[in-house]
Amino acid sequence: MKTVWIADAAYLFNFARARNGIDYLKLKNELEKANGGPIYESYYLNSIQDPSTEAQNAFHSWIKSAPPKGPKMRVQLYKLKDMHNKCPNCAHQFDRQVQKGVDVGIATLMIKLAAQDIYDRLILSAGDGDFEDAISYIKSDLQKEIWVNGAEASLSTDLQSYSDRVLWLDDMLPTIDKST
Repeated sequence: MKTVWIADAAYLFNFARARNGIDYLKLKNELEKANGGPIYESYYLNSIQDPSTEAQNAFHSWIKSAPPKGPKMRVQLYKLKDMHNKCPNCAHQFDRQVQKGVDVGIATLMIKLAAQDIYDRLILSAGDGDFEDAISYIKSDLQKEIWVNGAEASLSTDLQSYSDRVLWLDDMLPTIDKST
């Protein structure tokens, strides 16, 4: 059975931020253990600032590296966009950067790879219920198996309801912790 893993990096970052961080190589090893064998292809999708920092470039280079050095993931990066905000109470204006295109990129990649028959099983590390339509189509119309990898506190019940199996990040934490 060919398995593809797609990781929403912002989702995993938010999970890791409240902890000691997570190690993507250890996470991939845990997913392969649950899968009963190797993962055929892995994808890491995220947004970055432009220009990117040296630390970001080094991390993205590492994440592309093959085991035992790295998790060997294909990296797809999107630009951040400025979001203009205005305080309703004081009229103060401020900007902040937000992701642009990552969720659409994930949904497109899931459907494209399924339609090309690249995988039999998809492991999606994400929690956003916005993926429900894509997951439903892949499962019902394209007859692919869907596993969702997420946190108990932030995994959409819509995604849970379509998944063939849920792999809880919380249960994996002792193994994937970056500090161990």
